[in-house]
Amino acid sequence: MCYFDQTRWMCGYWRWGHFRQQCNKEYRMGETCGLKLVWDTMNEPNVCKLCRDIEKKQRRWDKMSRDVRRWQREGGRPATIERTTGEMEEVAAQIYRLQEEHMQRIQSLAQV
Repeated sequence: MCYFDQTRWMCGYWRWGHFRQQCNKEYRMGETCGLKLVWDTMNEPNVCKLCRDIEKKQRRWDKMSRDVRRWQREGGRPATIERTTGEMEEVAAQIYRLQEEHMQRIQSLAQV
């Protein structure tokens, strides 16, 4: 039951911060017992880095989507359309992984 600071962003994501106090169950200096308790929660008014990364990738995917639609209207460029469509699938997979990581962290806080 050692105490740590916690940082929580407005999106619900959180992380452990600095070590604050050692509990009496651990007698070795500099060691922790393994059970983390919150000493103080610092609320950040912004969204977390994962949310910013998701937003960036979403903007990139939106731009590629608009480009593909425009190229299809204009005609021609089949290789460019095919390559960009493949890149869009990769970006969509990256967005999905980031969202999953974000939801797992939020749910782990809710389970406690």
